[in-house]
Amino acid sequence: MKNILVIDDEEKLRNLLAKIISYEGFEVHQAENCKTALKKMEQLNIDVVVCDVKLPDGNGVDLSRELKIKYPFVEIILLTAYGNIPDSVQAIKNGAFDYITKGDDNNKIIPLINRAFEKVELMKRVQHLEEQLVDKFSFDNIIGKSRRIKSSIELAKRVAMSDTTVLLTGETGTGKEVFAQAIHHESKRRNKNFVAINCSAFSKELLESELFGHKAGAFSGAIKDRKGFFSEANNGTIFLDEIGELALDLQAKLLRVIESSEFFRVGESKPTKIDVRIIAATNRDLQKEIEAGNFREDLFYRISAFQIVLPALRERLDDIELYAYHFLQQFSSKANKRIEKFSDDFIGILKQYQWKGNIRELRNVIERCVILTDSAVITVDLLPLEIKQNAIASSKNKEISSFELAYAEKNHIQKVLRSCQ
Repeated sequence: MKNILVIDDEEKLRNLLAKIISYEGFEVHQAENCKTALKKMEQLNIDVVVCDVKLPDGNGVDLSRELKIKYPFVEIILLTAYGNIPDSVQAIKNGAFDYITKGDDNNKIIPLINRAFEKVELMKRVQHLEEQLVDKFSFDNIIGKSRRIKSSIELAKRVAMSDTTVLLTGETGTGKEVFAQAIHHESKRRNKNFVAINCSAFSKELLESELFGHKAGAFSGAIKDRKGFFSEANNGTIFLDEIGELALDLQAKLLRVIESSEFFRVGESKPTKIDVRIIAATNRDLQKEIEAGNFREDLFYRISAFQIVLPALRERLDDIELYAYHFLQQFSSKANKRIEKFSDDFIGILKQYQWKGNIRELRNVIERCVILTDSAVITVDLLPLEIKQNAIASSKNKEISSFELAYAEKNHIQKVLRSCQ
């Protein structure tokens, strides 16, 4: 039910207005002064307030400011017998939705209330989406109970509130972008843009334009000015994935951005000032890239001020089952299938596999199994051929080694017994 509070000291007018509004299907509550209104606001879930400006114990314009501070999602419509421009301007400044003169309100009030409710619903929807976003990208959403992943999470939490440049290293598919988003959403920049770019996805020429933007006419096809990713991320965070793929001349330009917080757009001679937090990631060994002459040593020391290593999935066996069930729930819900669990040997086989693609590869495997199954239990036969073959090879190796050990032990005991008679 949509709840409205009507505040007016004139009882007859208040009752009439409440009756008119209630005919439109709204739940209407009444108050005769500021004190009663504030009590009603505490007791009821009010969405829209219709308030007279002149009240026995206060002023509706001042009351609107107090209500907006305490209840930011409440919309307030002020009514007055004598409209004047200064009061209406102050009312809007105080957060009132609108300000109308009594006598003009008969035809205006219901459409105005409907528009106020639309704004309330929109703000609540935005807040819900923001809460979902925070939940999605928070550190609590990172799956894992192994010591190594907990250590990485703790480091990320410690650096999140600073503006320090962070370097995330680890194999492909270990969740570097997930960590970057969590760091951003736990930082003081959380309400600003998070811009992610994969440096390996563009040619050198195009990447420079994507990062820094360009002036119209800077090169063939540049028909208008374009903001780059650094400008889009201003006051927020930019995530440079696969930074080891950057060409050396772009590395020099990135170093300038880090050192001076400014850059030149392609084709422009005037620098652009920015305030951006940089999080970089790579699956390469940058020390070896420096030795090979492929990466600038000075840039490495600037981006690795705070380095976090993300462990490979095969190094955190305890987390494989957690991820498997997480993805099972995710994909079975999407496929509208009721799948309860994995067979007894399924998780054991997953733990034997090397997972060169890490979490991303495991995700794809579980998605495939969910698509293929018609049962409430996912069984080993649904696994890709390479994983099943790996399990068979591991099993054979285990049998052979155990047989050889037992055989050697038996022979040794027999020889000793014979020697001792």
